[in-house]
Amino acid sequence: MARAFGADGIYIAGVQDKPLKNSIGKMVDAWGGPFWLEFTASPLSLLKSWKKERGRVVHLTMYGLPIKDVLNDPTFKDANILVVVGGEKVPWEYYKESDLNVAIGNQPHSEVAALAIFLDRIEAGSWESKSFQDAHLNILPSKKGKTVKQFDQKKKAI
Repeated sequence: MARAFGADGIYIAGVQDKPLKNSIGKMVDAWGGPFWLEFTASPLSLLKSWKKERGRVVHLTMYGLPIKDVLNDPTFKDANILVVVGGEKVPWEYYKESDLNVAIGNQPHSEVAALAIFLDRIEAGSWESKSFQDAHLNILPSKKGKTVKQFDQKKKAI
């Protein structure tokens, strides 16, 4: 989902999960990229490093500022953003260390749904017309049924 909505890659807290990494790799090979997956043993260190060296950190939480207010922040426009999405009981340090705590509503909700809404809003829907490099498969929109166009290595239809 993150890839389809415009994210360049994802970090996952914890030890490397080879089946997951292989699954993401197969998806990128078939549907195109770029998109990467990395595992981190220390997500808080990653957050601090990103903030210091690479850009802004946004933590999605139901306790944050309304997304509509954040999108108008001029320091937010065109920033290199690390989006932090946690589950239940996110440690306080993530709230404190993030540049912005952003709410996609103030009720309990799905973290995946919150990320999708956030990416859609910051990308202003541009993900809908995004094409991916080196895709071997492309979906052709159709009113009924499923139509998939397959390409060879040189991007010629098969």
